[in-house]
Amino acid sequence: MSEENTIKDGADLSRREFLGTVTAGVAAAGVAAACVPFVSSMNPSSDVLAKATTEIDLSGIAPGEEKTFPWQGKPVFVVHRTPEEIAAMEASKGGKDPEPDAKRVQKPEWLVVIGICTHLGCVPNKTESGWLCPCHGSVYDNSGRIISGPAPRNLDLPPYHFVAENKILIGKA
Repeated sequence: MSEENTIKDGADLSRREFLGTVTAGVAAAGVAAACVPFVSSMNPSSDVLAKATTEIDLSGIAPGEEKTFPWQGKPVFVVHRTPEEIAAMEASKGGKDPEPDAKRVQKPEWLVVIGICTHLGCVPNKTESGWLCPCHGSVYDNSGRIISGPAPRNLDLPPYHFVAENKILIGKA
């Protein structure tokens, strides 16, 4: 009779191991399923995704004119530069944060910069020679490079590319 109990106990032991493994697997699947809504809630909402890119038609901007467009809650300055402005910016190296004009533009006649002063986040005003931040006096040239004032670096460049001859898409697409 003791031999019969041993076999029966062995069968019960393997059944217990199986049930424990299955229970642990089901519990792990339940935890994973419960985490899916929390992880997906960290994805950007549809209104945020809608603001991720901005398409701009450049045909309405005359040479020498600047227009401001919103992108991700920030102003973006788009300037249709004249041949004289292009020549002056190509000859100039900038001031405190020197950078060639060719590295700041994709096409020389179009300058696209984020219109936020790199000092404290003010919005600079357009002048004939570039931009002037009214808050603390930072001066930027017509390539968005810092010339003088407390701003530590040039105006930032947004990621953009030309989707047609007269259209750009700002943001990563």
